[in-house]
Amino acid sequence: MFYDYHMHSNFSNDSKTDMEDMIKRSIDLGLREICFTDHVDYDLDTDFDWGIDYDKYFEKLDFLQNKYKDKISIKKGIELGLQKQITDKCSEDAHKYPFDFIICSIHAINKSDLYLGEFFKGKTQHEAYEAYFNELYTVVKKYKDYSILGHLDLIKRYGNYDNLLKDSLFSDIIEEILKQAIYDGKGIELNTSCYRYNLPDLTPSRQILNMYKDLGGEIITTGSDSHNPSQVAYQFDYIYSYLKNSGFKYVCKFNKMKPEFIKI
Repeated sequence: MFYDYHMHSNFSNDSKTDMEDMIKRSIDLGLREICFTDHVDYDLDTDFDWGIDYDKYFEKLDFLQNKYKDKISIKKGIELGLQKQITDKCSEDAHKYPFDFIICSIHAINKSDLYLGEFFKGKTQHEAYEAYFNELYTVVKKYKDYSILGHLDLIKRYGNYDNLLKDSLFSDIIEEILKQAIYDGKGIELNTSCYRYNLPDLTPSRQILNMYKDLGGEIITTGSDSHNPSQVAYQFDYIYSYLKNSGFKYVCKFNKMKPEFIKI
């Protein structure tokens, strides 16, 4: 029984898929529970609107939860794109609405969206990676209104570099990020978007996953980061086997921001 805790619908600016289509695909795949985590990113140097009409969002989720209650469990989540200057604004959202689950992600630094590439200009690859991990560490030291850290090494997706830098170059700061998350009772996710981006490792990498486990981390969710039905629960057979073989005993689902442990 799989749990997809990272999926997007047309409430996200980068998806055109109706929520109901994602739900039907999840039911077809036999998923026990899913969580919609549509994008909210504030304070970007872009013309795109990355906000959500929360009233419509929760109205739709309430309707679909009731419609499909006998077939699948649907939870209310969000993926907040954090930057150090907007932590208070994101906390306001987190407290104002009845979320089950919140992903804390870094999609932009100093208003510059990583996807669009401006952030990488004038930086070496090492400088870009280091700036990303430092931003994430700054955020987790201050921001506490989240459930898990999303695609923790997302910086590897972008920059158009020929090769990825080794995690060992940034192991000290990555370890501090993980220690802070564990201390705060937060988790990480295993995100299968790595396959769509043709990355050579999982997201986060096996080294980071093992570091989290060795540091005592236990809260881990599984997410496809899907934006259309074909991506739902992609490669979940493998990642559940991988987690079990790597010594993880549980995956987590969430209810009203509280983790519930499901034995693998």
